[in-house]
Amino acid sequence: MQYLTELEATINDMVHPGRGILAADESSPTIAKRFKVINTESTEKTRRAWRSLLVTTPGLGEYISGIILFEETLCQKADDSIMVPQAAWAQKIVSGIKVDKGKIPLALSPGDLITEGLDGLAERLRDYKQQGARFAKWREVYSIEQHVPSQHAIEANAEVLARYAAVCQQEGLVPIVEPEVLMDGEHDIDRHAAATEAVQQAVFSALHRHHVILELMILKPNMILPGKSCRQAEPDEVATATLKTLRHTVPVAVPSINFLSGGQEPEEATANLNAINQQSTDEPWQLSISFGRALQQTALQVWLGKPENVTDAQKALLKRAYLNHKAMQGQYQTSME
Repeated sequence: MQYLTELEATINDMVHPGRGILAADESSPTIAKRFKVINTESTEKTRRAWRSLLVTTPGLGEYISGIILFEETLCQKADDSIMVPQAAWAQKIVSGIKVDKGKIPLALSPGDLITEGLDGLAERLRDYKQQGARFAKWREVYSIEQHVPSQHAIEANAEVLARYAAVCQQEGLVPIVEPEVLMDGEHDIDRHAAATEAVQQAVFSALHRHHVILELMILKPNMILPGKSCRQAEPDEVATATLKTLRHTVPVAVPSINFLSGGQEPEEATANLNAINQQSTDEPWQLSISFGRALQQTALQVWLGKPENVTDAQKALLKRAYLNHKAMQGQYQTSME
């Protein structure tokens, strides 16, 4: 079948030792907040300039194999007047697209959330594919509170993720499945592990029901961490808890696990990724990244919205990508910072 050939080609182009995915799919409100910190107004022009800076960073393709774009960016041109997906592919970086429409409260389930966007998804995917997208991403979000996430929410969100993934594969786009159990809160690391394990078990059960081909998808999970208001865990503790959870939940057929950074600082996320790979003992999956802010933050602080800072900002991005490349191999050291 044609779509299987397309999916296999995309997986082969994206899953490489030492290479990860750059998440540059911030919604308009989110990127406005990021730009506000550097005193830059969020306009179509400044957003285009920033995302052009990302995809045209010389050498980035050595460490990054995919980039998740926001819908607006897919139709924009980089500074060299080439469409952004083509500019990325010039470095063998595959372009993908965020396709969910954001989270809303789950009806009759106080504190739980669910993500919208399934209506018309197949048609939208066909359009995105024509514009150069080869994979998609959908995020479901789970808060941890006294009675949250509820079993009802865990099952409802899993069903949505599975339906999305099935539609993606049918249309020839590799699905990135992102169930994020948030690190916000006062919970300890064991509570985060238990919630994440329940969520991931439900997700893979739903993926199986919907006939999703596990070999042709990518999982984008959270690392296992104590709540932000609890404490910060050492990398070895994070690695032990994260690997234990993954071994309980993720089938060997999944080719790559690309962690989200989830609000961690860049150095923290890299150190935790490094510890995970150091502790890994012949795991069946690649253990990589799909970082957003943890890759972009340093470069954004250098750029400051000014054209004359583009080259230095690209150097900062490349260094952050390189450090995570080393962490994917378990060879990162804080002295490299």
